Amino acid sequence: MKTVNIKLSTIEDVRTLVDTATECNYDIELSSGNYTIDAKSIMGIFGLDLSKPVTLTAFGEDTSKLLEKIDSLIISE
Repeated sequence: MKTVNIKLSTIEDVRTLVDTATECNYDIELSSGNYTIDAKSIMGIFGLDLSKPVTLTAFGEDTSKLLEKIDSLIISE
């Protein structure tokens, strides 16, 4: 399991995340406040407050490919 904070600033960012998440065979969740949704659901993502960073949690053994593909979305702490 891996957790990172990401920022989805544009529609293209959301599309990149959904496309990348869909390729993964494990669960990926996005959390914002009290809400947690499936990162593979574009409609669910647009239900979140995207003006703030959201927390991505990937429940896979090897999440390196996912993190590599969404590197531009990850907020460095």
